[in-house]
Amino acid sequence: MKLIKIFSIISSISLIFGLDLAGLKSTQEWTSLQNNDVMIKTTNYLGFQICNAETILPFPMKTISSIVENVEEYPNVFIRVSKATSLENDIVHIMLDMPFPFSGRDYIVKYSKYKFGSKWTFKYSAIEHQDAPLQKNHVRLVHAAGEWKLTKINDHETNVSYTWNGELLGDFPNWALDRAWKTQGNEMMEWLNDALQD
Repeated sequence: MKLIKIFSIISSISLIFGLDLAGLKSTQEWTSLQNNDVMIKTTNYLGFQICNAETILPFPMKTISSIVENVEEYPNVFIRVSKATSLENDIVHIMLDMPFPFSGRDYIVKYSKYKFGSKWTFKYSAIEHQDAPLQKNHVRLVHAAGEWKLTKINDHETNVSYTWNGELLGDFPNWALDRAWKTQGNEMMEWLNDALQD
């Protein structure tokens, strides 16, 4: 019973301050959804299904990071992003198109960037913001959180890892989540790779 109360307190705190994926450990127990050029896996963390897609792209870390951190250009990179609006220096409102017949999704996140030698990280977590009211036919992902991690392999190759909260809320059926997560992981890496080719 005490363990349940402690878990509830931790979950409540994470919802107040936004979901932070920093506590995910390399020893976390993951379930593999796909194991090929793009590896995709999922785990339960603080009551949320967290997903991860990872691959190696034949581009320098700096080239990839310049695309990932340019959030206003996301609609030109990630096809499912219909709009990306900077609300403040480190806060962005992202709107997503979902396949028919599902409602669109959107989220407002605060992001931060870190670089430590051969590693670069771009983290984001949901917040509320008065300048981005919920629009008709959209479901707000109030627990949105994610992280891009780039690790330099050499001057021409980079390990790219994208982790995100797989919660879709609204009218999306639970039985279709595994497929949606695989699709999202593959699309994100494919679209990023396509943008790097331009």
